[in-house]
Amino acid sequence: MHPLRKQRLGIVVFILLASAAAAAFLGYALRENINLFYPPAEIAAGKAPQGKKIRAGGMVEEGSVQRATDSLKVRFRVTDYSASVEVAYEGILPDLFAEGEGVVVTGRLAEDGVFYADDVLAKHDEKYMPPEVSAALEQSAESRNNEAAGRGEYDGT
Repeated sequence: MHPLRKQRLGIVVFILLASAAAAAFLGYALRENINLFYPPAEIAAGKAPQGKKIRAGGMVEEGSVQRATDSLKVRFRVTDYSASVEVAYEGILPDLFAEGEGVVVTGRLAEDGVFYADDVLAKHDEKYMPPEVSAALEQSAESRNNEAAGRGEYDGT
């Protein structure tokens, strides 16, 4: 092989190896930033990973908000109307956070079944609901209607 071709081949191989290494480092760095969404029914069924950063969403259960008197700690339940998950959060809640309203929380699920949230996001107006939450609520409503129809209780609404 001619020395000039050998040198060019070496440069091409080096560029390919450097590109592969850069892609591998990028993939490794970004894998922790992937937040998968789980509705409360999947979390309650044990399908959500424990200890990994995930997102959950649904509606804040009526009467479930408990605020600490001496700190910013808050506990509440998020539901998709078929199951609910207890969420613990320490920090300032969004202004639009309220019982019966849509919410998306980001954090980690502990072994005790409590979701420890790092971030709490509330819907920003009456027409908006995050697509994941909307889909989870629709799926939950469909499964409730199918169960009621199987028992002869379905009223068609």
